[in-house]
Amino acid sequence: MGKKAIISGVYDTKVGALPESTCMSLHTEAGLGAVADAGLKISDIDGLLTAYSFTSPQLMLGGVFAEYVGMQPKVSASISMGGVTAGLMVHHAESLVRAGICRHVLCITGDNRMTGLGERVQAVMADVGHPQYEQPYGMSVPTAFAQAAQLYMHKFGLKHEHMAAVAVNQRANAAKHPNAHMKKPITMDDVAHSKMIASPLRMLDCCLVSDGGAAVVVSAADTARDLPRRGVEILGMGEGHTHEHIFMAPSLEDFGCKDSAAKALGEAGLRHADVDCAHIYDCFTSTLLICMESMGFYERGQAGVAALAGEFAIGGKRPVNTNGGLLSYGSSGAAGGMFHVVEAVRQLRGECGERQVRDAEVAFAHTLGGIFSGHCSMVLGRM
Repeated sequence: MGKKAIISGVYDTKVGALPESTCMSLHTEAGLGAVADAGLKISDIDGLLTAYSFTSPQLMLGGVFAEYVGMQPKVSASISMGGVTAGLMVHHAESLVRAGICRHVLCITGDNRMTGLGERVQAVMADVGHPQYEQPYGMSVPTAFAQAAQLYMHKFGLKHEHMAAVAVNQRANAAKHPNAHMKKPITMDDVAHSKMIASPLRMLDCCLVSDGGAAVVVSAADTARDLPRRGVEILGMGEGHTHEHIFMAPSLEDFGCKDSAAKALGEAGLRHADVDCAHIYDCFTSTLLICMESMGFYERGQAGVAALAGEFAIGGKRPVNTNGGLLSYGSSGAAGGMFHVVEAVRQLRGECGERQVRDAEVAFAHTLGGIFSGHCSMVLGRM
């Protein structure tokens, strides 16, 4: 297996409307923040992985950042795979460390998508559909995800109140995070009466559009003794990629997350019941529930029931998205998934204050790209 890897440093910026921010300012704050959190200097970083930006679409975003902060890494690459990107960055960084190619790999995400794109974000996201077989018929990201939600309602009993329970719980969690985009409490009625976007998905079932950035440093395991903070071990990782466009999906109930979760848990030698907190990509309330069942955390039709019963709450049976997730903490391109990773690490360090999960030793984080297209799961453990 080679050398093991740890996450040695994390950082996330304030999230929401940040009109003074740019793609590069968010990258710089997040990147240098994660390096400092690991007790390192920028000269200690020998690997650099970046994602992509809609507001500053550079061909070589990693090269631009390295030049900006004055670093010359041995390895540099940018990954563009939608919402799954953050997980893939950590997986690639782990591989570089395990292979002995790098000692410290900085993974940075960030974009000023809210104030930098404004109304143009809808036009940019419309390009997700297939140009011949989806876009001409008015396909959008919400309508594509709504297809799976409709099937789940018909086949497995998913209900509107199940999805609303997810939104309400995560808004309550976000209220406990100082950096969250949305903190105003919402009720089940608020969700039920919010604007219809793509049936059955209403506005409060949909993730935010935010400015913000997040970064992590993945390091060789033998550096843990020198860390200023508790290291977090990467126990297992897995990927699953089944399609790009929803009309080509082999299933609307089982997705690549089934394989990615099985691989991550298998590599870690753990079961679903061993996970103390889950941080799962939640671009829509229904997506979270569908993925949790596809990954095996719940039987078919039971994740929504669990959400309604309060199991996802911070003090519940299975705490989910303790920072508020993409639905309430914020979503800024690839940073949306990286927020999940940062929160998982902070939970294992015991740094989450009033949103802290008691005695958290194992965390599960998951990122998703496209329309249920690409998935990356990771199991993290407290050292």
